[in-house]
Amino acid sequence: MPASADRRLVILAEGNFNYHNGKTAMGVIRFGRDTVLAVIDSEQAGGNVQSWLGDNPRFAIPIVESLSEALGIEPRANGLMIGIAPTGGRLPDSWREVILAAIAAGLDVHSGLHSFLGDDPEFAAAAVAADASIVDYRRPPDRHETAVGRRHGAGKRVILTVGTDCAIGKMSVALELRRAAVEAGRSTAFVATGQTGMMIEGWGVAVDRVISDFVQGAVEELVAEGERRGDWVLVEGQGSLDHPAYSCVTLGLIHGATPHAMVLVHKPGLTAHEFSHLPERSFPLAPLPDFIRLHEQVAGLVAPSRVVALALNTSLIADEVQAREVIAAIGEETGLPCADPVRFGGDGLWRDIETAVDALPWVTPA
Repeated sequence: MPASADRRLVILAEGNFNYHNGKTAMGVIRFGRDTVLAVIDSEQAGGNVQSWLGDNPRFAIPIVESLSEALGIEPRANGLMIGIAPTGGRLPDSWREVILAAIAAGLDVHSGLHSFLGDDPEFAAAAVAADASIVDYRRPPDRHETAVGRRHGAGKRVILTVGTDCAIGKMSVALELRRAAVEAGRSTAFVATGQTGMMIEGWGVAVDRVISDFVQGAVEELVAEGERRGDWVLVEGQGSLDHPAYSCVTLGLIHGATPHAMVLVHKPGLTAHEFSHLPERSFPLAPLPDFIRLHEQVAGLVAPSRVVALALNTSLIADEVQAREVIAAIGEETGLPCADPVRFGGDGLWRDIETAVDALPWVTPA
């Protein structure tokens, strides 16, 4: 597999290039270091990624109808990335033909699905014949260890992003805060705990694929590695603590990371957990002050932690003035620093977080 700096990717997101189902594609394009040549989605063919992510020249990426069209772009792609994160993580049957054609063209395949493409006999045989690689980012590590109650190193500060729902920006917030921290001169590490974060950062573990007994142990080891890489350790959150389907991975992250502090990510306008496959079911979101207290209580069962800020995803609010008004109102409601670091930048929020974390009595000085 080529090094990240040498990868030239085509992202397959057929019928799903959007913020929710296509969050892997969006995340890799926004934060990744690979060159993305095209996105395949015939429903939006002729468009451009800038219509989704803004006018930054980095996002001047065409949306094309087919793999053959993508392969006509020079310099030629050497990798096909599966750009979706569907419920259950299964490969759409209709995508098999495209993936086989990509392998036959010599492209490596990068997948974050629960369905391991490398274990599929047809894909595996095609990859051998074409001398191509298949990378399954969700493949769990061989290490099977339970947590041991590891203590954080002196001078280290561990922050976990948590959320009121899934797919609302916990990874994006952590990466924006990492950017702000690095620009402020802080030694900082981002700990990837999901497939998209791993594609971006180049290391980590997709904790939702780890056997439940070993989730906390895997997270504990990830945080230890994060501490070896930086003094400020930003851990990517997953799921949400009250989600009927995905709460277990959130709990494992809280008790495995034992964060000094948490940043709660929320999407104003969202009132219930999204179940695209069960639209008839409704699970309302908890009021923010109650949810903040719940996180602190649950974390405190193992180690003290505090929610020190809210990071909002204001994408449902088109008007910028109104978005800023909502941010101010939620800040007043919760009494915490509040901002949308993806839309408006994270520098101010990072300064508030840094001040709050340094003041916590359980943070050990260097």
